[in-house]
Amino acid sequence: MKIDVVNLNKNAIFIISSLLMISHCTPTLEEKVDQIFSSYQGENVPGAAVMLIQDGIPILKKTYGMANIEKEIPVSLNTNFRLASVTKQFTSMCILMLIEAKKLEYSTTLVEIFPEFPEYGKTITITNLLQHTSGLLAYEDLIPDTAIVPVTDTDVLRMMMEQDSTYFTPGSSYRYSNSGYAVLAKIVEKISGISFANFLRKYIFEPVGMNNSVAHQRGISEVPNRAFGYTVSTDSISFSDQSLTSAILGDGGIYSSIEDLYKWDQTLYTNKLVRGETLSLAFTPNLEIYGFGWRIDEYERHWRVHHTGSTCGFRTVIQRFPNDQFTVIILTNRRDPDVAPLAEKLVDLYLIGK
Repeated sequence: MKIDVVNLNKNAIFIISSLLMISHCTPTLEEKVDQIFSSYQGENVPGAAVMLIQDGIPILKKTYGMANIEKEIPVSLNTNFRLASVTKQFTSMCILMLIEAKKLEYSTTLVEIFPEFPEYGKTITITNLLQHTSGLLAYEDLIPDTAIVPVTDTDVLRMMMEQDSTYFTPGSSYRYSNSGYAVLAKIVEKISGISFANFLRKYIFEPVGMNNSVAHQRGISEVPNRAFGYTVSTDSISFSDQSLTSAILGDGGIYSSIEDLYKWDQTLYTNKLVRGETLSLAFTPNLEIYGFGWRIDEYERHWRVHHTGSTCGFRTVIQRFPNDQFTVIILTNRRDPDVAPLAEKLVDLYLIGK
């Protein structure tokens, strides 16, 4: 039998070339991530920092765009973004630590902590505040239209003391409440005897090694490697870093980076801050919605604990899948869009395998 060596070689070369072309045309996982964040890339756009963690190891770290457009400072792995409502899990942790120290109980009421609080505070407990079942009125609706001075946690507590009712009987329903978490910050101060920002630093940030994270207070603290917030529209990008409510710490005032949040994520697998039984309560949903500073649900049949943050100039998200030892963190310094769908795209790629 005679073999046509020439044609055989030609066929082999054709097959190899075809495979190389297919390989070249098929984007890698990291290239797919770049495509997902294409609108965050460039020297004149606000950016994003992204981290994926699997089995305790960061398997992807990506940064895009600018932390400070005016000064041409790009986003880095250590850029600190305003976390907005992702802050709530830290506020919750402060309370849980005080409960474990036996300085508070889940059943402690507002009137027990603040004797001058109105009568309706006798039925609002720590648990109600943590789970958004207090019914407290939204402070956002109580700020006068003429207000020009930033509102603080102290102002929110005062506003609540000026009311005489709630949206519903405490514990009977769920209504997401920034007011509740601002009040929790004041409870931390009242019970601990130190400021909320200092409590965070002393009992969470320093022990965990989150050395660049801070609950920012203008004129008191500085934010290292700070990202500034922007609003991106069809034809313009405008500076929108702070609002009247940006000085409130308990519901959204922490600045942190993906590097520091990696340390936070890993700490939540340990008993370093509170016992495992306490953490399990934080990750147990009340009314099938919310635990203590976390939303709890399933995504594609994978148990998920997560939270988003949104302010006038930032969008953030952390999604943890503890049973899979998998976490997605996305921090951006632009008002829109929502980044939770982006996180789910990353989960699809790296965890679900879509």
